[in-house]
Amino acid sequence: MKRLAILVSAGVFIVAVAVAVLAQQPSGPPKPGPEHQKLAYFVGKWTSEGEAKPSEFGPGGKFSAVDRCDWFDGHFAVICHSEGKFGEDTFKGLSVMSYDTAEKTYMYFETNSAGENVFSRGSVAGDTWTWNNTSMMNGKPVRARFTLKQASADSATYKFEMATGDGPLTMAMEGKQTRQK
Repeated sequence: MKRLAILVSAGVFIVAVAVAVLAQQPSGPPKPGPEHQKLAYFVGKWTSEGEAKPSEFGPGGKFSAVDRCDWFDGHFAVICHSEGKFGEDTFKGLSVMSYDTAEKTYMYFETNSAGENVFSRGSVAGDTWTWNNTSMMNGKPVRARFTLKQASADSATYKFEMATGDGPLTMAMEGKQTRQK
């Protein structure tokens, strides 16, 4: 009788552990959340044109670019390949946008043929996306803010502001982009 009680107790314990382990296993691959789905706005081929303002950060002038943005497998991130022209100079870039669920912010990383690397954190409120970063330029800390306002499903205006140290942000660039059909 005592032996039967031990066997029954051991059996109940094994079943309880198995149920607990199986309950913790995810039911299939993870799915993108609503924050990831907001990135769908950027998917497609976009043309961009604008003007950089002359400043301590560089000469002003007109620029143009074409961005081809696609979902990365799983739809957790959007990857963009860019080609553009600023004055007589051409450039290429690669960027990734995603949502960081741990930090509850959007992330943007870019690297380009001018040797620049940019990492920004962002948010979206209604139809306005705002990205902020701090980096070093010529040995000085530089703050930057990129703001994109959706004008429609296929167009947007944007501005890029910069400041050294604690100085006020000033307009460095502004433009518009249009999705190509």
